[in-house]
Amino acid sequence: MMFINRCGTMVIPFITVYLTEKGFTLSQAGFVMAAFGTGSVLGGYLGGRLTDRFGPQYVQVFSLLLNGVLFIVLGQMQTLLQYAICIFVLSSLGEAFRPANATAIANYTNDDNRIRSYALNRLAINLGWGIGPAVGGILADYSNALLFWADGLTCIAASLLLWFLLPPAITVAKGGKHKEKIRTASAYQDRIFMRGMFYLFLITLAFFQLFSVVPAYFRTEVSLSKTVIGAILAMNGLLIALFEMILVYKLENKRNSIVYIMIGAFLIGVSFLFFEVGKTLPVVVTAMVIVTFGEMFLFPFLNNFWVKRSSATNRGEYAAVYTMAFASASVLAPTMGTQLAAHGGFTLLWIVDFVLCSLAALGFYFLKKEL
Repeated sequence: MMFINRCGTMVIPFITVYLTEKGFTLSQAGFVMAAFGTGSVLGGYLGGRLTDRFGPQYVQVFSLLLNGVLFIVLGQMQTLLQYAICIFVLSSLGEAFRPANATAIANYTNDDNRIRSYALNRLAINLGWGIGPAVGGILADYSNALLFWADGLTCIAASLLLWFLLPPAITVAKGGKHKEKIRTASAYQDRIFMRGMFYLFLITLAFFQLFSVVPAYFRTEVSLSKTVIGAILAMNGLLIALFEMILVYKLENKRNSIVYIMIGAFLIGVSFLFFEVGKTLPVVVTAMVIVTFGEMFLFPFLNNFWVKRSSATNRGEYAAVYTMAFASASVLAPTMGTQLAAHGGFTLLWIVDFVLCSLAALGFYFLKKEL
């Protein structure tokens, strides 16, 4: 289901390129992406609340279904306001999927296989991501309208598969084999967790430049075609699909998860600085390889961090805060990135991104000492 859904990931990676080619400025495209991020924050919050109340199965199915319909509608928009409103509603419904999906995985797993299970989920996602943007780049060179139909129909197909083929998630904790340490009744009262989510916000504030400003940088500064841009973005997913499960298998339970989180944060920061080596294809490819390995260290172990601090009764809330940290960054990342690039140049943007990731790595270092 996740593989099919992510095979259709075509619209969002190309939305800034699509809007600028429609005659909108880079700053206006950033405004639309900020609307996407704002809807994501709302969707993450609602998704967590609905998941704890109704269970992850229903939330996932209806989120995918409605998101698919709205991708098709988005392709019919014309004005900047229409794009902003439609993408806000789309992301609000679509982002509700994330806390439900994260909760479902946690409910199916235990301490022994949780990190690998999240890595396996990311494997399916990134296999699809390896196909989606590459196909999307080819379709965009032929007709931009096809992007919206392909993305929408794959979301709808994924929702139908989930409904008919996958049984509702089972809370493993009820079986007695999965002992959870409940630190607090509410995620918002868990100070260590909330600080970790703030550091995640700093990392993703830089990381989301990859899906908003960086494709435009590839197009305008490095003079890459949309097909090549799609292939580079697809390479990110394919590398994760090839190496992440192996990496997680070798590292799981060897050291504290936060050690790997720190390494991942630092590598992501370094990848942005590497763009300054030169505006050439080899430099771009190397930078994307660095950020990809940063992802492999960071995200599987971050999931373990928040799940271990939750319980079966409040897992949706923890997943919602985790999702909202991503979504909040996606609100600010396009606006911050486009404004810094427009007024201070891309060099300033890369330095700021490196500093944000380095501060987050340092924050996790001190957080580790409190655990």
